[in-house]
Amino acid sequence: MRNLKDSKFDLVLTDPSWVYQKICDKYLGLGNDFNQLMLDADLWLMRVDFVFEYPRPTMPNVVYIGGFHCKPAKPLPQHLEEFVQSSGEHGVIIMSLGTFVNELPSDISNVIAAAFAKLPQKVIWRHTGGRPATLGNNTLLVDWMPQNDLLGHPKMKLFVAHGGTNGVQEAIYHGVPVLGLPLFFDQYDNLLRLKERGGAEILTINTVDKDNNFLKALKEVLTEPSYKINMQRLSRLHRDKPMKPLDNALFWIEFVIRHKGAAHLRTESYRLPWYSYHSVDVILFLAGAVMLVLVTSFILIRWLCSAMCKHKVKHD
Repeated sequence: MRNLKDSKFDLVLTDPSWVYQKICDKYLGLGNDFNQLMLDADLWLMRVDFVFEYPRPTMPNVVYIGGFHCKPAKPLPQHLEEFVQSSGEHGVIIMSLGTFVNELPSDISNVIAAAFAKLPQKVIWRHTGGRPATLGNNTLLVDWMPQNDLLGHPKMKLFVAHGGTNGVQEAIYHGVPVLGLPLFFDQYDNLLRLKERGGAEILTINTVDKDNNFLKALKEVLTEPSYKINMQRLSRLHRDKPMKPLDNALFWIEFVIRHKGAAHLRTESYRLPWYSYHSVDVILFLAGAVMLVLVTSFILIRWLCSAMCKHKVKHD
């Protein structure tokens, strides 16, 4: 890692840039700009899948590996498997708001717990705060859960999630509908894309405790079959590829290593000076040409007017 900046090739896995700037500061030392490293990279590995993203033009050195971390579910630990099987025909809901959120305010936690308690499904909730007073017998609180394995379980009915990239892509991979509670970063954007495709509903955290919104949203996604149908369709599209995303990433990493770079795939736009990149020189040239035409026209019109005046005075 410490020789990355001086190497003949670079590989960049794109995500929020501030995270990678912190990584650059930690492993490469202060003064190394992540954005510059990204521009210098010969190959970009993008956690993007056009099943989920909107179409857009890209350069040949961009390789899409969305869902590379997704994999078939493994057997659950015995205590979780027993809890899941106890749900019977109603199935299971899991809830996780990611690693950045340790706990929710107690009033919101109580509203969520009360809504879960009114459902026939069993619930596994990753919750590290105080035990909600309204927690029902159908809800299991855990500090950690094997999220991918739970999402791939046949009894899985719904994923209540914050909308992080990992969770959304795992939900797509396993075809599980999502009820989103976005908190920050790109989470709302991720969930909105999923909602546009008919696989999710979204609630903001400040509306969870109003008018039974959370319970209504849970019942809507659980009882309306279109959510599951749409997510299963997205899952089929995501899986139907000539090469798995991780295998694709490994191929291109080894490609760059074998050929000591992939400069032939890079655009030359990164080498342009800022005024050329933003077409400032072209704009100035066109503005100068227009100005020259206007000045020439003005001088010509003035000369013609002067000549006409002299001609009129001479005849008078």
